[in-house]
Amino acid sequence: MAIIARAPESKFTPAPEGLHQAVCVDVHDIGLQKTPWGEKHKVLIVWQIEQVNEETGKRFDVRSFYSLSLSEKANLRRDLECWRGRKFTEDELAGFDLEKLLGANCQLQVVHNLSDEGKTYANVQAIVPFNAKLGPKLQPDDYTRMKDRARAQGNGHAPATEPEPDVPF
Repeated sequence: MAIIARAPESKFTPAPEGLHQAVCVDVHDIGLQKTPWGEKHKVLIVWQIEQVNEETGKRFDVRSFYSLSLSEKANLRRDLECWRGRKFTEDELAGFDLEKLLGANCQLQVVHNLSDEGKTYANVQAIVPFNAKLGPKLQPDDYTRMKDRARAQGNGHAPATEPEPDVPF
């Protein structure tokens, strides 16, 4: 009998496009990553928007990857200055703790982009300061930070085993 491997069907629903109130729920250091310009130290920032995904009953998450840099041309610096509504001071540029972002509210402009494989992804196009006229600030809801999640191996049900040494891949 044949054993057939298939790619799983994606049940992923991207966050809707538009301007959304959001709260930062995670800042995760993902370390050195290969880029077309060499290895770069990267971080991931995750927000929850107020809109709930009807399929899961949970708020949508939106994520952005950044190089861990506050240089003048860095996307992280540009987005943080827009979010804060002001430029960084010289003291802040000497070292800004990204953990301060946790629980901070903002507004995110979410756009959809189509991948080469035809999948739709929600991406952050712009970040602007929270507007108190929108109502109360959002609080994180039903989210566990990546650093606090269990370190499951394999399929998450049992520890992965090492492959036999003669396996050609």
